[in-house]
Order: sequence, then C-alpha cells, then structure tokens
Amino acid sequence: MWGGRFSQGLDALMAELNNSFPFDRAMWAQDIRGSMAWARQICVAGVITSTERDDLLRGLQVVYDEFASGAFPAKTADEDIHSAVERRLGEVVGAVAGKLHTGRSRNDQVATDIRLWVMAAIARTDECLQEVQRAILVQADAAGDLIIPGYTHVQRAQPILLRHWLLSHFWPLQRDRERLADCLTRVAVLPLGSGAIAGTPLKVDRRALAAELGMHDISRNSVDAISDRDFIAEYLFVAAMVGIHISRLSEDMVFFSSAEYGFVSLADAYSTGSSLMPQKKNPDSFELARGKSGRLVGSLMTILTVLKGLPSAYNKDLQEDKEPLFDAVRTIELTLPVAAGALATATFNRAALLRGLDDAMLATDVADYLVDRGVPFRTAHKVVGQLVRIAEERGVKMVALPLDVFQSVDATFKADVMECFSMAASVAARTVPGATGHQAVAEQLAAAHACLA
Repeated sequence: MWGGRFSQGLDALMAELNNSFPFDRAMWAQDIRGSMAWARQICVAGVITSTERDDLLRGLQVVYDEFASGAFPAKTADEDIHSAVERRLGEVVGAVAGKLHTGRSRNDQVATDIRLWVMAAIARTDECLQEVQRAILVQADAAGDLIIPGYTHVQRAQPILLRHWLLSHFWPLQRDRERLADCLTRVAVLPLGSGAIAGTPLKVDRRALAAELGMHDISRNSVDAISDRDFIAEYLFVAAMVGIHISRLSEDMVFFSSAEYGFVSLADAYSTGSSLMPQKKNPDSFELARGKSGRLVGSLMTILTVLKGLPSAYNKDLQEDKEPLFDAVRTIELTLPVAAGALATATFNRAALLRGLDDAMLATDVADYLVDRGVPFRTAHKVVGQLVRIAEERGVKMVALPLDVFQSVDATFKADVMECFSMAASVAARTVPGATGHQAVAEQLAAAHACLA
C-alpha cells in the first residue's frame, strides 16, 4: 500500500514488528462497515459511478461474509486489517477496488474502525455489568430480613441487613455503567474525512457518514482526530474501575466462604479442589476475578504510557492502542459472567451469619441511648468505651454486666438500657434513606431493580 517510495523490502523482524493483522483483524466488521459507508459517500461526491459503487459494495459484502464464516483467505503479506480487506476486495472485484481508498488515509480509517469497535464493546460491557447486578438482586430478593455483622477495618462494626450489604456492591457497578454511557458520547465521534492530517479534498458529507455509522457527531480538527485516543483511555479507566469493584466483591466472597467465617458456600461449578488435599474447596472463581483486576489496571497504564510523550498527529506508536484494549474487553467478557454465576448460585448460611452477630456491635446503640437522654455524644462515647473495657476485663459481654455497673459509670442508665441489646431494634432504628433500616433498604432495592428495568 505504500511501497512505491521504497527500493527495498522490509527486514523480516521489522515486518513482524510492523504487522498488526494478527490482532487488529478483530476490527474486520467495523473496517468493512466504514468502507461501505465511504463507497456510498464518494459516489455521492462524484468520485466513482453508481456502477462502481455497487461493485465495491458487492465485493465488500463477499469479504464480510468470508470473515463471518471464518473462510477469509489471509496472506502473510497482509500488514493490517485495512490492507487485508483491500487486497481481498481487489481479488473479488478487480481494479475498481483501487478507487475505494480515494480521499481516505489509513489514519482516519483506523481511527474510525477503533471507535466503531469500542462502541460495540461498550454495549457488551454494559450487559456484562448488568449480569452481575442481576445476580446481586437475585440474592438480595432472597435475603429477606436476615441481619448480618457489618465490618469496617475487617472488624465487626454494626449489624446490617444482608440485602443492604449485597446492594453495597450493586451501586459501584451502576456507577461504572453511568461512566460507560458518558464515555460513549466521546467515542461516537466520526474522524473519517480527516485524511492523513489535513482533511479530504472530496466533497463528502461527513455528517451523513456519521449518521450511517451510528455516530453522534463529527470531529472538529483533522490533526486531533487522527491521533485522539482519549476515548480508549476513558474506556480502559472504566474497565479498570470495573475490575476494582469486582475485586472488592470477590475479596468479601473469598473471606466469607472460608471456614473461619462460613457465611457463604459456593456452588461446585464455580469452585475448584486441591491436587494434594482432598478436603479443599477453593473459591477460585472469585480469586481469579480478583486477580484479573491487575490485568485491567495494567491495560490502562499501557495506553496512558503510550500516549504520554507523543507529538501531535498520527504516530505509529498508536498501533499499541489495540492490544491492551482488546485484552481488557476479553477479560471483562470472561470474568464478569463467571462472577455473576458464582454469586447467583452461592448459598448464604443463615446460622453462621447469625452466630457472627456480637452484642459488642450494639455499643453505638448504647451511646445513642445516652444521647436520647441529653448526654453529649462525645461523653456518651467515652462512657460506653469504659463499659466495653470493663466487660473485656471481666471476660463477659457488655449485656451481661449488672445494671449497677452501668450506673457506676453514668447515672443516666436505667433498667431499660437492656432494650438496646437487640439486633433487630438496631437495624430498625436506621430509617434515613440509604441506611440499613427495612423500609430504607426496600426503597433502595426497588431503585436497584428500576436501574435494570
């Protein structure tokens, strides 16, 4: 495609380094769609006749069908997806194939292809996220009013509803979906017509091209358009956040499935065993999902590093944008459905969850008891802290301390302080929107379902 200027062929290793067809062939559908739209537009612009346009469209459809069926006859000389399609088009329709590239550069062609590819990837990623969200809602609907220990610093903190904990993993994924939707507005911008750097001299209708390809806008500057890969960095940032959110969910599930917790059991389909220890049932589905977050973060770091020092306009460094992108999308499309399946089929152990509840988690409720009776919170906090220490020194739970011990620390305590030692009452007291109270969580659950409706 560019050999006329050169008197020698490429060094073999240079050719291998330069060749992107092994990975950018993933964009075959987008490349052919873009070429079909371009053929129609250069016909409208008077560059080719309607007969030539129809020949090109017919040939491109043949090439499309070959890729779709896995029958595309690739050749070693195919440098990239664009040259492969054009070479095969020439074999199908003859010399008219050479007119397709009129007014177009591989610079604006690849920029268009990759945007179309990311647009499709965003839709698939969103569906993967919804799949995990649906699994969360399956468990949340089934959880009912079960109360579990809530943790901060991996230490028992306060009682919460199981469905409240489950939904705490729903909303980060919803934010990821919102980021994807926002990202799409900057992905769906047409660079085609920008040429190599200066724009095309052909009188093509770029807005009609954008509409045909499902894009919302056209690029404003041809120099920027051919080198803009911000949208890839944005997508990879979202992918990295998805990985982090799935990793945090996985971390909880790994811990909760251990014998020390025993809160949840994973289905055999999402667990593995040990080659040495027959008793083992390992939560590998969630461990692998947790590990994949590093891969997704690495893809983001790769593209940011590639972009960091580039001069303006197109540079061949940008060929490095595709492999981290493709790898991130493959990682998400493999990992998220497994995480969704593992979560949806998990069984929460009601008895173990209830055993995990400890009266010490109601210390804040005891402090609130004093606050309701006019004691400043900082004073109440100190008073209850003293009671916790006394209980620890005596080797008993705070609820087992006699009333006179409570009153020796603060005379405000009356016999009804023992009513504070109720997990159900503690949960029920948290009524503000977003809290763990029953009505607040019911409203939250309805809102979560609405996000997927």
